[in-house]
Amino acid sequence: MSAQEFDVVIYGATGFTGKLVAEHLMRVYGAEGELRWAMAGRDEEKLKVVRNDIGASYKLPIIIAGAHDSNALDALAHRTRVVITTVGPYQRYGEGLLAACAKAGADYVDLCGEPNWMADMIAKYDKVAKESGARIVFSCGFDSIPFDCGVWFLQREAQARFGQPLRDVRGRVRKMKGTFSGGTMASMLATFEAMKVDPSLASRMTDPFVLSPERLAPQPNGDTVTEDTDINSWAAPFVMASINTKNVHRSNALAKYPYGKDFTYSEMMMTGGGAKGKQRAKSLQSSSNMQRTLLGFAPTRMLLTQFVLPKPGQGPNLEQRENGMFDVLYVGTTADGRSLRASVCGDKDPGYGSTSKMISEAALTLKDTSRQTTPGGVWTPAAAMGDALIARLQEKAGLTFKLEN
Repeated sequence: MSAQEFDVVIYGATGFTGKLVAEHLMRVYGAEGELRWAMAGRDEEKLKVVRNDIGASYKLPIIIAGAHDSNALDALAHRTRVVITTVGPYQRYGEGLLAACAKAGADYVDLCGEPNWMADMIAKYDKVAKESGARIVFSCGFDSIPFDCGVWFLQREAQARFGQPLRDVRGRVRKMKGTFSGGTMASMLATFEAMKVDPSLASRMTDPFVLSPERLAPQPNGDTVTEDTDINSWAAPFVMASINTKNVHRSNALAKYPYGKDFTYSEMMMTGGGAKGKQRAKSLQSSSNMQRTLLGFAPTRMLLTQFVLPKPGQGPNLEQRENGMFDVLYVGTTADGRSLRASVCGDKDPGYGSTSKMISEAALTLKDTSRQTTPGGVWTPAAAMGDALIARLQEKAGLTFKLEN
């Protein structure tokens, strides 16, 4: 039994995704079993409603702490082994809790897909976390667990089969049914707002090594329509590649370059073969370019926020979440031309159903990972937990990792 009162605290349990995390822990682990967990947020009455809605007893602990209340956040961090936070955009609401965990030695997982903020937090708190023993792990949802761990899985299989890493890996979203979360959309909008204030931040978004300690091999351009003749499909830009690619390269660096220092990675969306596939890829590329242009105008961002995009705390209904899925293909090639393929699939919609399970199980994997194996610092999911996380995701979170050749 650890000295902390709780194994896990869910911060932001009254939000849409936070409540799904609480539902998952309640369904899989119960409220009074071996797992000691609590819910936290700024509104006690709303937390009580969530506790009732998920079928937990009144004994499930509730902690009150606002995102900018440093004293309350410090107290929270000292009471638990791991904090799960779903409160974003993290560049607006995340630093206080992260700082509290880094100082207290509490482990921390989030859903962050905001590379500008992540780079700042690495520079500011990596040393603090190393000294306290806190393991800070960003991007533990759809961005970037399936992609980060998918590459890790494929590379581990390549080492076992070929005795060498895959120099070049392509991630291709083969199929996806579902939606991105309101929190993800809010984070994207907050990033655009930050770039309007400081245009220099835009270069970070296009730098695949912005989260890594050094810049290595030139990387493929994932913003250009590409024909993958070996899988008989065209490929178009994928919206989450801007964060996933950065996490993959950071994993390689943190693990001391098991993929090699000449490793390249691209991530796109498959559109099918032939003329129809090419046309669909071009259409998706044009749509992506138009969205970026429109998001550059403040009136457009205001209209999207007020009338179009899901807001934080909103999301699809149970049927939509249950009927969602994702399927990502990975194709890798060694320096001497040998190839290997694998896939990662999820059984729920990516932005909510799968994400809530992934972050929950990432937190519990981290709880069970020794600090000799993973010491304090700012980590990625694959580098921090690797094979243990993949095994747990397959057992508890509805993901499958498998070779395809």
